Amino acid sequence: MAFHFHKYQGTGNDFIIIDNREFIFPKNDTNLVAKLCDRKFGIGADGLLLLESHSQHDFNMVYYNSDGNLSSMCGNGGRCLVHFAQQLGVIGDHTTFQAVDGVHHASLQGDIISLGMNNVGRIEEFERYVFLNTGSPHHVEIVENLEDFDVFSEGRKIRNDRYGKKGANVNFVTQITADTFAVRTYERGVEAETLSCGTGVTAVAIGMYHTGKTNSQRIQLQTPGGNLEVTFEKQENRYTNVTLIGPAVEVFKGVWS
Repeated sequence: MAFHFHKYQGTGNDFIIIDNREFIFPKNDTNLVAKLCDRKFGIGADGLLLLESHSQHDFNMVYYNSDGNLSSMCGNGGRCLVHFAQQLGVIGDHTTFQAVDGVHHASLQGDIISLGMNNVGRIEEFERYVFLNTGSPHHVEIVENLEDFDVFSEGRKIRNDRYGKKGANVNFVTQITADTFAVRTYERGVEAETLSCGTGVTAVAIGMYHTGKTNSQRIQLQTPGGNLEVTFEKQENRYTNVTLIGPAVEVFKGVWS
């Protein structure tokens, strides 16, 4: 079996992308997905994305974590897939597409993609952290000395001990200015720290506003892989018009055989 693939990254969160409009890819082959994402024996990536046709929207997004399993929404992956769809000629500068968590809207200005995310209603507040779902479940916790913080060990402990088999992504945060936060994320399914997480920084932005750490509804997020921006509106008890903004870049392409 041979197929073409494209390698993308969005602020260091990297993905294998395949045009699956003709259903060339064996979607139930978990081992193949994991092998492709393996950084020593495969192409190497945090996850794999399939672009498929959709009867009502421009395309359908299918996302697998690097462990080979289908996953919840991936914000950086969604931005990369939108860029890929434009490169294929499937879309222009605006798009509406289907993902596992519903319909998303996006716009492009060169390599900068603005991706509409789901509204957020329920936010659980605890003494040291908040928990919310931005298409994927996220734990958001402020820590000191973020650069030296043991994200892998502490993130894995929280992911497993607090959230069980299903797990959650774990974001550690330090405030830099009134509207700027540094973020490092441990991602379930990858089971390691990634250089960036789109749904994660979205959760951080909303979580920091919700807990009064910032008054801005336009938040700058600094991740190890680069900078992202999240904007939103607060309407009664919901956060609406949530948008994740940042770059998506094709790294290389090839043929797997």
